[in-house]
Amino acid sequence: MSRILLGLLTLRILASAFPGNDPAAEMQRRIDKGQLRLAYTEPTGYLTSLLKALNIPVSSQVLVFAKNSFQLHMISPDNPRAIYFNDDAYVAYVPGSDELEIGAIDPKIGSVYYMLNQARAARPQIKKQGEVQCLVCHDSALSGDPIPRLLMLSVLPSPEGSALKAASLITNDASPMRERWGGWYVTGTHGKQRHLGNTIVRTPANAIGDMRAFVQTMDLEAGANVTDLSGRFNTRAYLTPHSDLAALMILGHQTHVHNLMALAAYKETHPGTDGKSAMEIAEQVVRAMLFADEVRLTEPVSGTTSFAKEFSAAGPRDNRGRSLRDLDLKTRLMRFPLSYLIYTKSFDEMPPQTRQFVVRRLREILTGEDTSPDFAYLTPEDRNAILEILSATKPGWTSR
Repeated sequence: MSRILLGLLTLRILASAFPGNDPAAEMQRRIDKGQLRLAYTEPTGYLTSLLKALNIPVSSQVLVFAKNSFQLHMISPDNPRAIYFNDDAYVAYVPGSDELEIGAIDPKIGSVYYMLNQARAARPQIKKQGEVQCLVCHDSALSGDPIPRLLMLSVLPSPEGSALKAASLITNDASPMRERWGGWYVTGTHGKQRHLGNTIVRTPANAIGDMRAFVQTMDLEAGANVTDLSGRFNTRAYLTPHSDLAALMILGHQTHVHNLMALAAYKETHPGTDGKSAMEIAEQVVRAMLFADEVRLTEPVSGTTSFAKEFSAAGPRDNRGRSLRDLDLKTRLMRFPLSYLIYTKSFDEMPPQTRQFVVRRLREILTGEDTSPDFAYLTPEDRNAILEILSATKPGWTSR
């Protein structure tokens, strides 16, 4: 039996060994017990009610027109796919589709994928997707391990939304701005910085060559500092006419951290697998949570919705009013560079060795015990502020 098939069998056993512990599974239990009713409204079906039940803000909407989903036959620059998210759940909506997609984070096994049929029903059913179905789109080629991962890809989109080359670039806070959001709509201002969003590529695929090199030659002016998408597609088909720049930046960060935490957990529970060890991946978790590889902003950026305000308001604050959810958006993403995902179940319920390693490394770095140049970007003021915020807002942090 191949290693991939063995891994899929392991995932199936893991999924059946634990009752669903993700937001979508919990929501379905509430529906089954009659504790929650999803309301159907035209023209978006259960979308608004589903977002409310999952506590996902409408302002988080981002729009992707590249055909990167199993619903690719319906997605195009004229009919983009909307994605909404919070810290541990993701919902995707395509106008005209009879299915809503849901991605939810289970602290034990990582990302789990569901579908909700848009047909009216007294008690709509959220159906879990099989592992093989998940891996068709949410593959783990990055690690070679058979665990689904959250993908935020940047491609060179044709006028129909198809990727012109098989190559794609993962988008997160370590990505150069110029390589981000190919195949996505972006609303916001960012000065002279340029990105691939809002851009259709009309160059023949066989004339492109290396994707990164080609990106450097592209004229990206038409897609820069866009604040109104109404001339590009029918924005009235969506809950909001925006694809907020700040939301896109947060989405790139948290999908990256979620993937690394899931991979580290898998490595600890499957020590015989090939590749990097759990502790090597755990060190990557530490770096990602501390934004060690973040590409700095050269000018301030701003979205076009209330997302930044709502995102910051959702976090716990210390007695000085500071929060790990405070955005900077002037020279970097976060005001205090430690990921807000430290408050999630995914962090708290990492396997013991991985969690202990990550907590120990965070302490070493934030207290200044680790003096390596990799973390020299963290000023003494940064480190002290983060430690003070953690002590005030993360139960048990001081005794860990």
